[in-house]
Amino acid sequence: MKAMKIGVIGCGNISDLYFAAGKRFDAIEIAACADLDMERAGAKAKQHGVPKACTVDELLADNSIEAALNITVPKAHHEVALRVLEAGKHVYNEKPLTLTRAQGLELLRLAGEKGLRIGCAPDTVLGAGIQTCRKLIDDGWIGAPVSATAFMQCHGHESWHPDPEFYYEAGGGPMFDMGPYYLHALITLMGPVAGVSSRTRVTFAERVITSEKKRGSHVAVEVPTHVAGIMDFAGGAIGTMVTSFDVWRGTCPCIEIHGTQGSLSVPDPNSFGGPVRVFRAGYSDWQDVPLTHIYAEQSRGLGLADMAVAIRGNRPHRANGTLAYHALDVMHAFHDASDAAARVALESTCERPEPMPTDLREGVV
Repeated sequence: MKAMKIGVIGCGNISDLYFAAGKRFDAIEIAACADLDMERAGAKAKQHGVPKACTVDELLADNSIEAALNITVPKAHHEVALRVLEAGKHVYNEKPLTLTRAQGLELLRLAGEKGLRIGCAPDTVLGAGIQTCRKLIDDGWIGAPVSATAFMQCHGHESWHPDPEFYYEAGGGPMFDMGPYYLHALITLMGPVAGVSSRTRVTFAERVITSEKKRGSHVAVEVPTHVAGIMDFAGGAIGTMVTSFDVWRGTCPCIEIHGTQGSLSVPDPNSFGGPVRVFRAGYSDWQDVPLTHIYAEQSRGLGLADMAVAIRGNRPHRANGTLAYHALDVMHAFHDASDAAARVALESTCERPEPMPTDLREGVV
């Protein structure tokens, strides 16, 4: 299969992992990179051996580039993706898909009209950890899922990130920053969500940056920093989810899924691998389960590679826009349900993506 030429838009912190993916996966080739800061784009091109650094306009005008990887800041996801689609190219966004539901629906509509694909991170759900859990559930190891718990608790990112302001702006907060990892995993494992109830709060109205470069600067908090809620899955299971930037230290498991015949301990959905454990009736303790799939190590770009292969083979891709929009809808529903002090029914839905094959080899999807 001929590798798909990809143009990278946005050369910030996360871009190094995606540039590495262009050398790792045989389905994609990073052909150009663009950034508002041309000096930064040039430095990344030189560092990773990318043929050219250019403006966004130049990248979109290049007919040899079939798809763009949009790894700009969240508030730019919609604008950049819209321009990519209007230029007749497929687009793969970093998470979240967009800031608002209306923006996400506009992208899906335009892509459908033009016959183009939208992909969206996170692609950690395609890694060995979540895919092993998917196989265990599909093979009946825990019976029918009854409930799930998910916890992401920390004290924010201002202690380590050089530019943490956007984590506290619209489109940020623990739900929109880390929620996609947990929701994409839960949807992949258990299917779509039908309704949400929740409570949210802002604990600290202002944050002080303690990382270098901006140490001592103050950041106004615009979004909830502690979100606790309940999800009614369309399949009947009930999920409990907490995402927080207000917790100094916690010991809650990332994700556990409990079924009619057993329980499943799911690894950190912000990683590709991690330990998988199962408990069934008659066991005396949790049992470790060997990973059934490859890509247990850092494999950012796996979803983009899968999209490229899917386009060539005319099949659905797994980290797709419909799933990403449903996760976006759920995230907004958490905030909306708290504001209204009422359950919010989801208007969107999606299909569980097809599981990853168990016989892949390194660099191949």
